[in-house]
Amino acid sequence: MAAVIAMLEELRGLAPLTAEGAAARFSAQEWTPGGKPRHGVETSWDKGSIGAWIQTFTSGTVSVSFAVWIRDVDESGYFDDLEAVYEQGEQALADFLPEVEESPLANHLIEAEPTEEDRDEFITVKKWTLGARILTAGVIQQDTDLPVMVVVALEEPGAA
Repeated sequence: MAAVIAMLEELRGLAPLTAEGAAARFSAQEWTPGGKPRHGVETSWDKGSIGAWIQTFTSGTVSVSFAVWIRDVDESGYFDDLEAVYEQGEQALADFLPEVEESPLANHLIEAEPTEEDRDEFITVKKWTLGARILTAGVIQQDTDLPVMVVVALEEPGAA
């Protein structure tokens, strides 16, 4: 998880947060590109067991996300005990949160209330503001036949 914290610290210093700037920081921190360039910018990165991706939305919002824990579906394409997998994800998130809250980022984080959309999207979620940016950490499963993941995302809203 130290690699994620280090990248979040690097990205905090990037103003504004852009896909190009984030890609340069990933490269400088020796993350491995995943071969998913978009508009000439590498958008998928890996380091150890952690995956990361950069997204730019039409609104101008830039998001850098990390998958810090993944539990893939079983051979049936689903989970035999989905609640147990959710509990494992919640524990992985609980183990990760102190690393964020005790990192150099902690002095810059202000806890924020999750939105209704966050509650619909995540199984469990914690959210902060980091200046004008939003840092979100949570357990997510986007569809029943997709993995359960603990993700951390730093987002800079664009000018809508």
